[in-house]
Amino acid sequence: MLSYGFLSTHPPTRCGLATFNSALAAHLTADGARGGIVRVTERGDDQRPGPGVVHTWSTRTPAGWRDAAAALNTYDVAVVQHEYGIYPGADGEDVLPLLRRLTVPSIVVLHTVLRQPSARQKSLLEQIVTAAGAVVTMTDTARDRLLVGYTVPPGKVTVIPHGAAEHVGAPVARRTRPHLLTWGLLGPGKGVEWSLRALARLQDLDPTPTYTVAGRTHPKVIEHQGEAYRSGLHRLGAELGVAHAVDYQDVYHDQVALGRLIRSADVVVLPYDSREQVTSGVLIEAVAAGVPVVSTAFPHAVELLTGGPGLVVPHQDPAALAAAIRRILVEPGLAARLAGRVQPLAAHLRWPAVAARYGTLAERLTAARPSVVSAASA
Repeated sequence: MLSYGFLSTHPPTRCGLATFNSALAAHLTADGARGGIVRVTERGDDQRPGPGVVHTWSTRTPAGWRDAAAALNTYDVAVVQHEYGIYPGADGEDVLPLLRRLTVPSIVVLHTVLRQPSARQKSLLEQIVTAAGAVVTMTDTARDRLLVGYTVPPGKVTVIPHGAAEHVGAPVARRTRPHLLTWGLLGPGKGVEWSLRALARLQDLDPTPTYTVAGRTHPKVIEHQGEAYRSGLHRLGAELGVAHAVDYQDVYHDQVALGRLIRSADVVVLPYDSREQVTSGVLIEAVAAGVPVVSTAFPHAVELLTGGPGLVVPHQDPAALAAAIRRILVEPGLAARLAGRVQPLAAHLRWPAVAARYGTLAERLTAARPSVVSAASA
């Protein structure tokens, strides 16, 4: 049975990478395999190690990658989450010497593959792929972007989808009005302002929809801008006359509470401004829960929803957003048809199935290692 070391942000840090890493680690070690987290922290994070954390790499520690690599080398396989800006150095470049210092096979999970990277970002990612034993993207779009836009060996790249929790069995709260939902860390680029404008266009429906915006403001947004974005949304809602229909839940929901909330929604709305986003955990969770999705045309949404369990609309177009939501709420049978398209996808998106694919990849890496060593020493 292989043991796994994980390098990432990690709870109590609240970000997409931390949530992803926590779930992947839990499922990869669910059968009793040994595992440990090397947690990356920034100024302002709670530095106390949580369960499973064997080492903390503070971004303020000079050459902290050395001790982080040493901790990872005590496991059979290192699983490294990659996102620009998570690690110290320009564009997080300190992850590169860490990868080169590893004596165990590594799997690097790419959460972002930029379409138009800077020269430094492009070079850094190419070197990361070279240093890694294997690289995972979570969508075909990300893989294609990586192979076309960067000089990397195709054989190193594997597509494994983002995992999703099991929400289908969560109790459904009965509501008397249609319920729209957006959740996740809040900040500019989330696009909630477009949803508010769309909601204003749906006030002729009877009954009128309610809209929940669940999630705290992103810590980095708080650090630089405070709650300016959230305050702006409150003002906009009041100006549009929909403030009474919007519920801002400034909390970080655990899996049980999040499951109930998702299952109570008639439509999950993802109005993101980004045209770069190749991976969205929120999108995967919504689809796996069987709730129809209306999303702007960011790459992951286009790949997953086109002809599938949702509708894709142009960016920053509240009229198109409102029209798509209206269709799902009023067009007979449409919501059921969209939900029905989830079934072929759902089994592959659940965390146990996703973690099993990481396990298979890890086994392949470790099995190939002796032949590589013997070939090098011949």
